[in-house]
Amino acid sequence: MLGECKALANETRLRVLEWLKDPQTHFPAGAAETAALGVCVGLLQQKAGTSASTMSAHLAVLQRAGFVQATRQGQWTYYRRDEARIRDFAQRLHRDL
Repeated sequence: MLGECKALANETRLRVLEWLKDPQTHFPAGAAETAALGVCVGLLQQKAGTSASTMSAHLAVLQRAGFVQATRQGQWTYYRRDEARIRDFAQRLHRDL
């Protein structure tokens, strides 16, 4: 659980998870056409105002913690939340703390 908590200890990563919860609201121009895949890393990078390498590092941390899933389509990578994993983490946090 420590790795999951560390993943959530960064404001940018928390915002990414919030944005991915409702991609149609946060990425109206790009999310509709790729809703099944998730949100393209480029859109996340633009919204966060970070470099590509910084956003990739944030997404890697979230992916290792199990909060997001990545889907590669050609040269693009799309991210979406793993709702079951997030729900499980929240339940364990509530139970153990």
